[in-house]
Amino acid sequence: MTLPQLNIYRHDRGTRALITLAGEIDPVTAPLVRTALERCLDDGITTIDVGLTTVGLCDGSGLGVFLDASRYAVEARASLRLHHPSSQTARLLADTGSGRVLLFSA
Repeated sequence: MTLPQLNIYRHDRGTRALITLAGEIDPVTAPLVRTALERCLDDGITTIDVGLTTVGLCDGSGLGVFLDASRYAVEARASLRLHHPSSQTARLLADTGSGRVLLFSA
């Protein structure tokens, strides 16, 4: 059995959380990202910053997770922003028009 190629780190400061992802976001690892983001909202976090500096690949399943989490965050009166995506992830966000909803900084 192959383990997912993604590490997820969470650092909270009050009602703000920084989620740092390292590895690849694909159909195998996207559910791990979904769970991490949902836990933030369940824990009362109102600002979720997601660091993508060390994400080499993010496919459509990862994009779907981020879009769903953004909608859930709005419903919970919270915010979710992606920071410093790789060129591949930035291209995915631009090509789908999702960057203006999700992207905080390049």
